[in-house]
Amino acid sequence: MRPSAHVISVIATLAFAAAPALAQEGPDAPPPVVVVASATAERMAETVTVPGSVVSRSDSEIAAEVSGVVDWVAEIGASVEAGGTIARVGGELLQIEAKRAEASVKRLEARVAFLDDEVARQEELSRKGSASRQKLEQARSERDQARQDLAEARLMLERAQYDLAHAEVKSPFPGRIVTRLIEPGEFLNRGSAVARVVDVSALEVTAQIPISSVAQIKEGDQVTVEGPGGEVVGATVRALVPVGDEVSRSAELRATLEAGVWLVGMAVKVATPTAPPRDVIAVPRDAVLLRAEGAAVFRIGADGTAELVQVRRGLTSGGLVAVEGGLAAGDRVVVRGGETLQPGQKVQIQAENATDASAGAGAG
Repeated sequence: MRPSAHVISVIATLAFAAAPALAQEGPDAPPPVVVVASATAERMAETVTVPGSVVSRSDSEIAAEVSGVVDWVAEIGASVEAGGTIARVGGELLQIEAKRAEASVKRLEARVAFLDDEVARQEELSRKGSASRQKLEQARSERDQARQDLAEARLMLERAQYDLAHAEVKSPFPGRIVTRLIEPGEFLNRGSAVARVVDVSALEVTAQIPISSVAQIKEGDQVTVEGPGGEVVGATVRALVPVGDEVSRSAELRATLEAGVWLVGMAVKVATPTAPPRDVIAVPRDAVLLRAEGAAVFRIGADGTAELVQVRRGLTSGGLVAVEGGLAAGDRVVVRGGETLQPGQKVQIQAENATDASAGAGAG
């Protein structure tokens, strides 16, 4: 039976469309361009991912140590150094109180000196029999009362001088003003907060981790932190709260964040190990191709030929994935351009990426 004209037309059309592709795969076609990275030997562990939050190690509502009318408060967003002024309270009134207390001390010092002389005079007269016992006792009583008044006045002067010295509210650490809790012209009581200061240069992540993870982590270890945008960084464990929560079966972890764009209050994910780490061969995630027959990677030989290697995926750590199945540390694998590669093809290496082994210490 002869093929119809329609079938012949379709075959001719397909042959014509395939001609450029066949020409590209001919002996004179340039080799496909790929980007490669090296497989690396890593230590990875089973992990669990828990929610966490970015916090500052120094985040406080700074309180005033004096009472009075607020003269000035730093603007929101202003930077402040350690010991820098963030508010001024009752300046002129505190100066007046200090001067009044100082004058009171001087007046009472003069009175005590006068009464000391009067007691001495009455004692001399009493020895000579020229003064009554009653006048002597009265002089002593007045002198003792004046001495007590002077002691209280000196305490008042110390308080006034202390208040004057603390009329400027200072931040104990560097940071930024994020909230003003009082405005100029308002009356402030001693101990009331004037502003919230946050040190945005000393950030860390806090998370509640399973009790099962506590035995696998110690201070100084690395955990993996993933931001809301998918960025992954390492964080160094600073502290583990030693008391677990009986209800949630968790304990608090605090880890110092490394480089990255973080905001206080940002929600993150924290990966912590639940088992001891083990040695693995790892490749970038982009190197693993998912095919009908399973996962595979293209390994580039010394002669620039692509070889398809079947692998089994395992643990992940940041941008890396552990693989089993014939790869060794140092093997070059394709991370970009492998979708259309065929086994045995020669390739042109456009660039070689450094495997990001520092993307995170945890695995999951």
